[in-house]
Amino acid sequence: METLTTTPFTPWASLFGGVLIGLSAVMVMGLFGRIAGIAGITNGFIGAVLPTPGAPGDRDWRVAFLVGLVAAPLALMLAGGTVQQTVPVSLGGMAVAGLLVGLGTALGGGCTSGHGVCGLARLSPRSAVAVGTFMAAGIATVFVLRHVLGA
Repeated sequence: METLTTTPFTPWASLFGGVLIGLSAVMVMGLFGRIAGIAGITNGFIGAVLPTPGAPGDRDWRVAFLVGLVAAPLALMLAGGTVQQTVPVSLGGMAVAGLLVGLGTALGGGCTSGHGVCGLARLSPRSAVAVGTFMAAGIATVFVLRHVLGA
């Protein structure tokens, strides 16, 4: 049985979201001299909360950034908007996927936002390789799940 996933065409909302992501990346770089990669921000936050050797001491902006990630969709809902997200996988599957993503960000030295948004903007060859690897892995995963396993 073929699964059909439809995605609405929303060029203005997508453009606005992209501008906000770019603006936040520029602000983090300009204000704190840091890359706006979610994995690095979260890792630095955890290192600042659970003191470890070499952990950054700049916890406050990291907390604000992470709180903003959660607060933004809540603010949209309070303003009357809707946030729709469906995850057609079990909780166990999501946990395994999260662990794999965490392992991948550790091996790749960053995440899609750090490499894709900030690294490519800085013309980083390492980020170009990382983004190419992310894309190839994503394409292969979708192909296997949809066309080989029929999920």
